[in-house]
Amino acid sequence: MSINFGREICGDRTKSEEYEWLVTNGIGSYASGTISGMLTRRYHGLLVGALKPPLERSLLLSKLDETAKYRDQHYPLHTNRWADGAVNPSGYQNIESFTLEGTIPKWRFACADAILQKRIWMQHGQNTTYIQYVLERGSSPMMLSIKALVNYRDYHGNTIGDNWQMQVDRIEKGVCIRAFPTATPFYLLSDSSNFTLAHDWYKGFDLAIERERGLSDREDHLHVVTFDIKLEVGEALTILASTDARASLDSKVALQLERDRETKLLGTWHSFYSLNYSSKISTQSAPDWIKHLVLAADQFIVDRPELDNGKTIIAGYHWFSDWGRDTMISLAGLTLATGRPEIARSILLTFAQYLDRGMLPNRFPDVGEKPEYNTVDATLWYFEAIRAYHATTGDDQLLHHLFPALEEVIDWHCQGTRYNIHLDSDGL
Repeated sequence: MSINFGREICGDRTKSEEYEWLVTNGIGSYASGTISGMLTRRYHGLLVGALKPPLERSLLLSKLDETAKYRDQHYPLHTNRWADGAVNPSGYQNIESFTLEGTIPKWRFACADAILQKRIWMQHGQNTTYIQYVLERGSSPMMLSIKALVNYRDYHGNTIGDNWQMQVDRIEKGVCIRAFPTATPFYLLSDSSNFTLAHDWYKGFDLAIERERGLSDREDHLHVVTFDIKLEVGEALTILASTDARASLDSKVALQLERDRETKLLGTWHSFYSLNYSSKISTQSAPDWIKHLVLAADQFIVDRPELDNGKTIIAGYHWFSDWGRDTMISLAGLTLATGRPEIARSILLTFAQYLDRGMLPNRFPDVGEKPEYNTVDATLWYFEAIRAYHATTGDDQLLHHLFPALEEVIDWHCQGTRYNIHLDSDGL
C-alpha cells in the first residue's frame, strides 16, 4: 500500500515544493517537509517535539543537508532557497521517486548508476525521529556527508541567529545540544563513527508559504555537526534526533516496530468491520486510499499524559493543538469509522474532566495554561459524539457514568453560562 510520485513531480521544483509529507508520534510531535526537501514553512522540521505533550511544540532538528560523492562526482540531495531568491543547491533534480509507504515517506535518489534510499519516521510515544539511508544499488561505494541544522523555538516563531551561542557537546555516537541553560537538551546520534562538530549559522532561508500568509519569511538555522560515512551497496546509515539520550540507534528494529503498528491499525479496522458490517462491506477489497485514510486518522489521535489513559485529538497540523469543538466534530470519523471505539471512549472521558459551568473547553493553549471556554457549540457536539459512540457500541456503562455531567450541562444552559449562552424561549 503506497502512494508514488516519479520524476514528473520530484524533478519539477514547483511541484516538488508544493507536495508535503507528515509523520507523527502520538504525543503531539511531528516531522514534516516538502518532497524537494526545501523549507517553505516555519513549521517544517525533522523533529518538532512536544516538550509538554501534547503541547509546547518546539522546532529542534530543522533539516539535514546531504551530499553524496559517487565515482568522483558530487550529488547534492538537499534543496535550499535563500532570501535573494536563489535556489542552491537543487538536490530535487536527483530524486528518482518519492513513495509514501503507509505513513512513512521514502525517497530514491539517482546518482549515476547508484540508487540511495532515504526514509523518515518517528518512534510512537517518544520525541524521536529516525532518518535512514540505504545504498540500494551501485557499482562503487558512496561517500555520504550530512550537515545537521538545528534550532530551538516555539513552532509558531522564527529565528534570527545573530550571536546566539548554543552549547554543543560531543558524546558517544553524536552530539548533545543545549540551546540555553534552562532549555531541554536534545541529541543527534548516528551509527557513523566519523563526525565533526560545528557552530555556523546558515542565514536567510526563504519561507515562501509564510510570505503568502503575510508573515515573516526569513529564518536562520544552526549547523552543529557533520556526519560522514562510506556506504557499500546494501549498507545503511541512521541519523537519530531525540530528546531521549537513551534512544536506540537500531533503525531496523525501529522501522519494523512502526510497520507492525500500522499493520495492527489496519487489522483492527478490518476486524471491526468484519464483525459489525460483514454483509455490507469488505475491507479486503477496499481501495488503498481508504487504507491511507485509516492510517492518517491515527496521526491526529494523541495522548494527554496528565490523565490516566487520557486521549485527545489534534485539530490540525501544522498549527493547532487539541480543540474541543474540532475533537467532537471529528471523533466519529477518526475513531468509530476506523474501528477504534475504545479511543472514542477515552476521549469522551478525558473531556468530561474539563467540563466547567456547562461548557466544554474549545482550546488548550500551546504553553499549557488553563483551557479556554469560548465556543457556543463544542458542548453540543459533545452530546452528539456521545450519541454516535453509544449507537456504535451500545455502551450503557459509559452513558451512566457521564449522565450526571450531561444533566449539569443542561441545567447550566437553562440558567445561562459564560457569555450569556442560554436556552432561549424557542428552545434553541
